[in-house]
Amino acid sequence: MKKLHKGFTTALVFLFWTSIAAADCAVTDMAGRTVAFQSPPRRIVCLAPGTLRLIVYLQAQDLVVGVEGIEKTGAAGRPYGMAHPSLADLPLIGPGGPTSINAKPDLEPVLAVKPDVLFVTYMDKALADEVQRLSGIPVVVLSYGRFASFDDEILESLRVAGTVLGREERVEFLHRFVEGLREDIRRRSADIPESQKPRAYVGGIGYKGAYGIESTELHYVPFLWNHVSHAAASVKSRLGSHLFLDREQLLALDPDVIFIDGGGLRLVEEDARKHPEFYTRLKAYQKRRIYRLFPFNAYATNVESALVDTVAVGTVLYPERYADVNLRRKADEIYTAFVGRSVYAEMEALYGPLGGAVELGIR
Repeated sequence: MKKLHKGFTTALVFLFWTSIAAADCAVTDMAGRTVAFQSPPRRIVCLAPGTLRLIVYLQAQDLVVGVEGIEKTGAAGRPYGMAHPSLADLPLIGPGGPTSINAKPDLEPVLAVKPDVLFVTYMDKALADEVQRLSGIPVVVLSYGRFASFDDEILESLRVAGTVLGREERVEFLHRFVEGLREDIRRRSADIPESQKPRAYVGGIGYKGAYGIESTELHYVPFLWNHVSHAAASVKSRLGSHLFLDREQLLALDPDVIFIDGGGLRLVEEDARKHPEFYTRLKAYQKRRIYRLFPFNAYATNVESALVDTVAVGTVLYPERYADVNLRRKADEIYTAFVGRSVYAEMEALYGPLGGAVELGIR
């Protein structure tokens, strides 16, 4: 941490600890810590992957008083930033990025924006306690659950943050929205016999950066909710739900259908031009059954895009079951529900038509 002016630091710490002493609310955060705070805080800071996204979901972006450097470098693939570009104009509070995971932040820029509470993801209890002690600011730990996946801990994190910010009604709305969509999607394919379910694979999913076709997610909501058989389900992973296959493994699995996540699409297309002999051996390529999706992960999980992708997977694999669904309109509805307006047109301009065929450019 950079050296702070002694008088500045002392005054701020005294101010914040005085405020905490007068706090009238408390919450148990996702690290199991009891955190006291004044309700509702009016100035907030978000650190580490995905934290700012959750605050936007709660429609509390107007309370944010500073952002990480990664939020200033372009919001491509992150709908919360695309819908609210003015967030990038806020004061800089640190670099952010994967290296911020469970790392002690530089508190000087954080203190300079005078937050009432600091939200952070991927920080353990001991470090959160230390940061709170050093800063004098209540630190509330949130979580996305399993890294680079869609986990129900996200909904619990929204509940925790919503309690702190007095956004309980918004939390209830999002919970109802997700559960309603989940049940609608599940019922459409629940009665399909196992023998008739296509073996599908999704590649190009981000994991602390962009990856090509070998990067997949085993606990993949678009497949789980649509009762899709994941071609790589039997493969063990050292990374929990995330998996990196090698080429021979993917050839051996030889899925009927392949989806490519938008975050890794460019890498897949580049690789296909360099190694066409690999891709042309895949059944999905031979049958022209490779399709594009929007980025599942971009500085943690894009919940709204994961849900949009879930609908897209259903329309591709079970068109008769989704005959009543207009994919574009449904995407508009989901994006608007989570980030305040639809960013579908911008996403399509970046990644191509959702659910559209991927040609790979192989000659």
